[in-house]
Amino acid sequence: MSSGNQEKLVRDFQEYVKKMVSYTQAISILHWDMRTQAPRKGMEARAQLISVLAGEHFSLSTAPQFGEYLEALSDPAIYNTLDPILQGTVRECKKDYERSRKLPPHLYKEFVLLTNQAETIWEEAREKSDFSLFRPYLEKIVQMSIQFVDYWGYEGNKYNTLLDIYEPGMTVDQLDQMFAALREKTVPLVSAIAASPHKPDSSCLTQSFALAEQEAFSRYILEQIGYDFQAGRIDRSVHPFATGFAPTDVRITTRYDQNHFNVALFSCIHEAGHAIYEQNISMDLFGTPLCDGASMGIHESQSRFWENMVGRSRGFWDHFYPDLLKAFPAQFSGVSIEQFYGAINEVTPSMIRVEADELTYNLHIMIRYEIEKGLINQTIEVGELPQIWNAKMKEYLDIVPQNDSDGVLQDVHWSGGSFGYFPTYSLGNVYAAQFAHTMKQQISGYEQLIANGQFEPIRSWLKKNIHQYGKLKSPSQLVQDVTGESVNADYLVDYLQSKYKAIYQL
Repeated sequence: MSSGNQEKLVRDFQEYVKKMVSYTQAISILHWDMRTQAPRKGMEARAQLISVLAGEHFSLSTAPQFGEYLEALSDPAIYNTLDPILQGTVRECKKDYERSRKLPPHLYKEFVLLTNQAETIWEEAREKSDFSLFRPYLEKIVQMSIQFVDYWGYEGNKYNTLLDIYEPGMTVDQLDQMFAALREKTVPLVSAIAASPHKPDSSCLTQSFALAEQEAFSRYILEQIGYDFQAGRIDRSVHPFATGFAPTDVRITTRYDQNHFNVALFSCIHEAGHAIYEQNISMDLFGTPLCDGASMGIHESQSRFWENMVGRSRGFWDHFYPDLLKAFPAQFSGVSIEQFYGAINEVTPSMIRVEADELTYNLHIMIRYEIEKGLINQTIEVGELPQIWNAKMKEYLDIVPQNDSDGVLQDVHWSGGSFGYFPTYSLGNVYAAQFAHTMKQQISGYEQLIANGQFEPIRSWLKKNIHQYGKLKSPSQLVQDVTGESVNADYLVDYLQSKYKAIYQL
């Protein structure tokens, strides 16, 4: 192919991909509006609109013309001459193209419509604590997800195909081993903590906190850690989330509980961790599928790092506790920083995953992981979920939800068909601890920087080593490049044991 023809091929391909990405961004904006601003009566019409746009995007992503672009650019004689961003774009597009073209277009469009309707029904069912309202939608979503796996094909466990969507290269065998190791090391620690006479007093967190004051303090903390409000915003939603349309527009949501201080602040820091990641992806990747996190596990590592390893650290509150006292003098006057630090790190089994302490959090993920494997491999029926959920909560956490809202209906993910997503939360914890271990070795005075409220060196390190690359590197390559080794859960275990043995004087 002549250089002139190759240049035209590349330009045409880039414009085609940019058009596809624009559809994705438009759909994301409409979805954000559904969850934050749109009136209840407008939900059905909005779901129909999203379905149409998603259908158009799907048509573009499976069109013969797109396949011709990918085939031509994948030729080694051309591919090897492309710059890394173009190579990565071809690689990601080809993977998605080969997956998407195996699905009948009408089935995909039906699935998009179903999941957008289901999320609204899930909100209603959760509000009424009535799983029966959501059950028929979830049954159809599970059925269609299994159909998709059959179309896509799978190796080993059917669930592997869904895992790969969110964490490329991850398998059930790997996760089973990781969860077994985490369970073996953390369960005895949880038991020792339960037996310890040295329990934090967390009563200071369960008072009345005006929502406006919570919102103002949360915004202040996010500004300090580096969430750019000129390139983002914060709104309210039933389930907190972050969504990015470009590095210059990454939005987060949270929910507020007037009677519990932890709920909003730490969900804000968590979602800001996601957002800071996307705000620092190189603009060179904008308009390509690489302008995203390397994987959901890597994405989650950033939110868990900021929420727990920074936001719940003693050094963080050595700096910000005076500001907290100014913001909430009535609630925290007479409360020492030692009591507050122990309170925000209290280990106690909880019903709600997003409010769980970082030690028992992985047990929540194990419950969902085991249920999802059962649903996709058809060893569990949707109708059994409330009973199975409660039984697993009893087995893992020794507590039983008293209603569906605190139990099987608490998470939004299944309404969107996001099977394979939950394990990335635990992977995020593992990655975060491994990255933090490396950071401490490479950033001089790391702990003191946090205690001084100086987060720029940490953000710069994250941008240089992780954020700027977006999806240019695979998660396994990124972990290897950053830490010099493959994924290693030992750092998470060491971090948890060191922190909680000190708090509970074990």
